[in-house]
Amino acid sequence: MSVSYQLVIDCRSPEPLAHFWAAALNYVIAPPPAGFDSWDDFYRSIGVPEAELGTGADSIEDPNGEGPRIWFQIVPEQKSIKNRLHLDINASGGRGSSLDTRRDRVEAEATRLVALGATRLRTIAEPGLDHYAIAMTDPEGNEFDIN
Repeated sequence: MSVSYQLVIDCRSPEPLAHFWAAALNYVIAPPPAGFDSWDDFYRSIGVPEAELGTGADSIEDPNGEGPRIWFQIVPEQKSIKNRLHLDINASGGRGSSLDTRRDRVEAEATRLVALGATRLRTIAEPGLDHYAIAMTDPEGNEFDIN
């Protein structure tokens, strides 16, 4: 039997990343748990110190309930090395479309995400290979690919 999970992304500023990734993945900002007016109210109820509150939206979820919840956990240090885990955003439509069509879709998604604050790193394509992707970083430098 599979288990449910939450993806946790360490960051310095949760709210901007929550909004970036909500837009990137077509997710929504997660509402606070039932019975709480805000996440800060919930966090207070479980003993989180006041100094760690007030960071704004820090969680997103799939509005269809299919993908994992993502929590942007505030940490004091900045990202300093390459990710050991990254997200792949599947924007090409898959192998049922021509490479040219997939390339156009990946490029369009990269353009959209750059407008949201992502940075384009490099194109991943080789002559003769039926694959096209773009490596990018989110606003805090976390790597992800669009393919």
